[in-house]
Amino acid sequence: MQIVEVGENAQYKKEFIQFPVRLYRADSCWIRPLDADVEEVFDSARNKRFEHGECVRYLLLNDKGETIGRVAAFIDHEIANLDNDQPTGGLGFFECIDDQAAAFALFDAGKAWLQSRGMEAMDGPINFGDRDRWWGLLVDGFDREPNYCMPYTKPYYIPLFENYGFKDYFKQYTFGIPTTWSKLTEMSQAVKDRAQRIFQNPDYTFRTIDKKQLPAAAEQFRHIYNAAWGGHSGVKEMSAAQAQLLMQKLKPVIDEKIIYFAYYHDEPVAFFVCLPELNQVFKYVNGKLDLIGKLKFLWHMLLKTNRKAFGVVFGVAPEHQGKGVEAAIALRMPHEADHNPNFQYTELEMNWVGDFNPIMVRFVSQLGSKIVKTHVTYRKLFDETKPFKRCPVIGRKK
Repeated sequence: MQIVEVGENAQYKKEFIQFPVRLYRADSCWIRPLDADVEEVFDSARNKRFEHGECVRYLLLNDKGETIGRVAAFIDHEIANLDNDQPTGGLGFFECIDDQAAAFALFDAGKAWLQSRGMEAMDGPINFGDRDRWWGLLVDGFDREPNYCMPYTKPYYIPLFENYGFKDYFKQYTFGIPTTWSKLTEMSQAVKDRAQRIFQNPDYTFRTIDKKQLPAAAEQFRHIYNAAWGGHSGVKEMSAAQAQLLMQKLKPVIDEKIIYFAYYHDEPVAFFVCLPELNQVFKYVNGKLDLIGKLKFLWHMLLKTNRKAFGVVFGVAPEHQGKGVEAAIALRMPHEADHNPNFQYTELEMNWVGDFNPIMVRFVSQLGSKIVKTHVTYRKLFDETKPFKRCPVIGRKK
């Protein structure tokens, strides 16, 4: 076996994309990611993490020169020491045949590169970018298709990671949530009552967004996001420019009917951003948004063939938490669906609820939802004599 660095080698870059296509050929639930989405991560002109970070990619070749694995290692120097007891880098985009020696060779390559740059641990599999993409190893839910930019990985990866010494740093749950009020049969009555009280309180109003007013929506989103999430472990505050760029990127796929804001006396206090689940369309384009791919995408979007939505991000300003606003904003979709017999979506999944946020886990569970997928973010300490600590629990003193 031979480890080769991808670098600027055109053939190796192509193999980095093509190897998973061959590896998952027989997996009916796997949906090929868009080539452009993967390539963007490793493009210094498009990925802002390169401004204060660095990255390397490797392929593993067998004795015949055939690709049998891939991996990337990276460091974001702004957050390597953030909320960590040691400088911690990242390892991701791991794909490999079912062979422990091959997997360990890839892990060793990433570890050596990180150690040479002063890192003392690595998290993986994660993204050289934000947590909402390519983050975590699938450990449950192999019978369900992945949501857009969420990992779908082989079951045998679990022992490969754990046998190398990776340990569970935190779990990320994907919940399936009923999309009509009548189907919320397992929802806590207390949660339902709290939501109804907010709906009936004239001080609170709920609105969906208007694409013509995206700049204003972006600024309201940023204001609430920073208040709700800005101080949490591994989460940086969002700048005005980042919020505007995010909304512009989402604009082509936004469905105005399923992005909800809550207002208290016209002041924005909560949001629940849902989008059409794009993999339900992208699975028809085979990873390529060329002319044919774009035509297929537009065809399915215009015909509204997609019946699945997914919750991208949820937030409530701290001063309005615990009052029922969480329940009201999260249940706005089933509330609207019950008043609209032509409502498009019959499925809703909510990504990325970390087990380090037990309040959120409990709350989403009380909505009558069920965990349908579980991902694990692992951490490997290079000095295994040091005590391993899981991700700090939100709201618990260190």
